[in-house]
Amino acid sequence: MADDKNDARGIQWPLDGRGQRSSSAPGRGILAAALQKLDAGAAEVCLGERDWRHAYPKHLRRLVELQASNPQVTVASCRAGLKAAWEALPFVRDGQALPLRQAMETPKGPGLQTLRLHGRSDAAPARWEVPYKGQRLHGDALARRIDAWWAAGVIEDSHAQALHLARTRADWFDLSDRRMVLLGAGSEAGPLGWLANWRANIVAVDLTRPATWKKIAQRVLAGNGSLFAPLPPQAALSGDAERDIALAGCDMLTQTPEIAAWLAQLSRPLDLFGIAYLDGERHVRVSLAMDAIGAAQSAADARTTMGWMATPTDVFAVPQALAEDVMRAYDERGSLARLAQAGVRAGSGGRSFAPNIETLVRATDGRRYGVVDALVVEQGPNYAIAKRLQQWRALVARDAGFVASINVAPSTRTASVVSNRALAAGFRGARAFDIEVFDPETTNALMAALWVHDLRNPVSSAMPQTVLEHPLMLLAQAANHGGLWRLPYLPRSVLPFAAMLGLLRRA
Repeated sequence: MADDKNDARGIQWPLDGRGQRSSSAPGRGILAAALQKLDAGAAEVCLGERDWRHAYPKHLRRLVELQASNPQVTVASCRAGLKAAWEALPFVRDGQALPLRQAMETPKGPGLQTLRLHGRSDAAPARWEVPYKGQRLHGDALARRIDAWWAAGVIEDSHAQALHLARTRADWFDLSDRRMVLLGAGSEAGPLGWLANWRANIVAVDLTRPATWKKIAQRVLAGNGSLFAPLPPQAALSGDAERDIALAGCDMLTQTPEIAAWLAQLSRPLDLFGIAYLDGERHVRVSLAMDAIGAAQSAADARTTMGWMATPTDVFAVPQALAEDVMRAYDERGSLARLAQAGVRAGSGGRSFAPNIETLVRATDGRRYGVVDALVVEQGPNYAIAKRLQQWRALVARDAGFVASINVAPSTRTASVVSNRALAAGFRGARAFDIEVFDPETTNALMAALWVHDLRNPVSSAMPQTVLEHPLMLLAQAANHGGLWRLPYLPRSVLPFAAMLGLLRRA
């Protein structure tokens, strides 16, 4: 359930027939709208799903299968899903539920102020290096680690190529010519620390929490970049930016139009990076808020770029070669593994040690794709819908001619993730299945470099002029899935065993 209807402000779930705000029916409707463009029957089945909390994976998988088989309709399907989300969730202002689009056109009251803070260093942009297991890798050592990840199936070849290219282009990392907007700047897995040392002009958006802004300011002051932060309209400033930073912040859920209006006053173009996360149903709402802010900026300036980090625990269409490798690995299991798993599979009704990919999907142009389903049911349908909105916007924006950077980031031991006890235990036992879970500082370094690569490399997949064989291949390019995609088994069919191993290791 979302907030009580009497306390509701900003982007909210609609009221149901009982006067409650629930995400289930609207969530089904959003996914069904995307399905409707591809298969009306599948959309109807999704709308009628009675066990949405546990059955949502099959509908999401069906959507990806249908999109994979219909490349010409994929973007239209994404556009329909986004439209449904915009129409389903109203913006509540002064007790009145407004259509989100209308609210975005009418920001309220005096605008947000801007606080500027400059780093104390005048050093050249910092060398890109990757913290990994107590070392800071660069040069040949980093090259060997990238190749080792690729050889182990942790990253895809396109990810390795992008990192190798970034490793040799120190000139890319002088970001003094970029104005980079971090929606969720305090995110544990975000690139703030790197940007602050690459001379970037950082526009930070995060909640009004003095502790968060103190950390943001500390990182910026220690570097050579600049910070632009939003301040409440009536904030009483002392004139000391380092003291006034404690007053900074805004709420993307309740001040969505005002944040968009504030960004519109800054120098352009803007590079937006949507990395905000909130628990439960709020994750969908903050994803929609970021989408609305991004849509407003792109409508105002065609040079706007947008970026996101995709989760590996989702459903993806993958190239035929990758899919065939996965199917081959399952077929070539040793005799002892087959024997041991047969009993477990029989006892679980076939749910344990299920194959990751069983068949290929044939597209209308004759190409074939696999579908990797790495959803973790415990993360819930709201998490899946929130991340799907970001994928949809990436495909729609790129199709409209915008630079859209979206790369699969590895499973990472962030506080928000390991707070889920089942996931935390699964992470500890993942190595037994050749899955690598990354520390936040490693993920930060890799994904920051990939964002820079996508903005600087004129032939990156993020560039609208780069030809992709299928729109969904934007999501498969440069993926660091930690090995989940190349696992012979459906990930959630072995997660309980990884969790048990993790619990034993903790004990």
